[in-house]
Amino acid sequence: MKLWYPYKQMKDLGQVPVMVAGQGTQMMLEDGRKLTDGISSWWAVIHGYNHPDINNALVDQINSFSHVMLGGLSHPPALALADKLVEISPAGLNHVFYSDSGSVGVEVALKMALQFWKNTGHTGKTKIISLRNGYHGDTFKAMEVGDDSDFSNAFVDVLHRGYFLDTPSGGFDADAPTIQKEAAKLEALLQAHSQEIACFILEPIVQCAGGFRIYSPLYLKAARTLCDQYNVLLVLDEVATGFGRTGKLFAADHANITPDIMIVGKALTAGYMGHAATLATTRIFNGFLGESYDKALMHGPTFMGNPLATTVALKSIEIIERDHYITRIAAINALIRDEFSKIASTAIADKRVVGAIGAIEVKEESMMVGFRDFAMANGAWLRPIGKVMYVMPAYIITDEELIHLIGIMRDWISRIYANG
Repeated sequence: MKLWYPYKQMKDLGQVPVMVAGQGTQMMLEDGRKLTDGISSWWAVIHGYNHPDINNALVDQINSFSHVMLGGLSHPPALALADKLVEISPAGLNHVFYSDSGSVGVEVALKMALQFWKNTGHTGKTKIISLRNGYHGDTFKAMEVGDDSDFSNAFVDVLHRGYFLDTPSGGFDADAPTIQKEAAKLEALLQAHSQEIACFILEPIVQCAGGFRIYSPLYLKAARTLCDQYNVLLVLDEVATGFGRTGKLFAADHANITPDIMIVGKALTAGYMGHAATLATTRIFNGFLGESYDKALMHGPTFMGNPLATTVALKSIEIIERDHYITRIAAINALIRDEFSKIASTAIADKRVVGAIGAIEVKEESMMVGFRDFAMANGAWLRPIGKVMYVMPAYIITDEELIHLIGIMRDWISRIYANG
């Protein structure tokens, strides 16, 4: 095998399906099979495959120029996208730094947080708080703030870990006493160590790769208040949650807060190509102003601000707004909740729904063995994470297609039960 695939032991790779075309939610395979994509190709293909408006915008830009370095030069799509991201993101995020993937966007955010304190004369603030079960990417600093041993075990001896807090309990609708208890854990940590803590990074509302654990917007509000109180930056990783996935344009909007730094990726470019953006407040931006490179942010991926990527992102945001996606996501949410209510089994540990995300956690990871192949045999692309099966579809999915996907999950649960 010449192609080295991600997250897979290549020794037992087996047969890898080959996709040759896509249209809407449909994936056409080389062997003639057609699958409904239930996870929007790792949560990025929010408009489905082969969207004509995005295709046309991309062709127009290609016919102009496909790439130019952002170092010392600029171009209209990069400038326009920065303006648009500032317009639609939580108020106060006034500055945009581009990169080429969500993981690198996280690296940029953490570099910003750490260097900000150094630039402003606060020495010793080098530690980072993050949540258990969180995932922020596979690059080194991103691994340090992540909490999944599958991604980091090989490097445990060279990772410089910070502090980890438990994922907030109580779910989206956690009551006030639960939130107070969870916030007290954060405050105790800040009371003891704020002088060495640079920032608190977390995936707002839902930890996606970490098992789709959902928590309350009230925790985000508490985190914002406490970070302000103890002079710690709040960093929100919206790579998976941004652009409508949780039912708001950004998950931070559930809590009506503005982080100091926010990362977006994945759906930013609608699955057409890799690109990300790290947004910061003016306070953070001003911390890098000075007379020399010493205070400058010395980071610059070759393809940051790529004209094709920024063109796609602009058109994607236009479609989200034009086609009233937030309303459609509310309908998707209602349908997932309704269909999930019809699924019951002793094999189920929990069912979790927020926005256009529906996850069913079973009691044992072994119960998921064979699920992907079962889904494919029934005309769907569904790929579990650990002991969690989930749907995270394109927003253009029809009700019939979504019911079919959840029906496959229901049938698998029934099969587990039947097999004892």
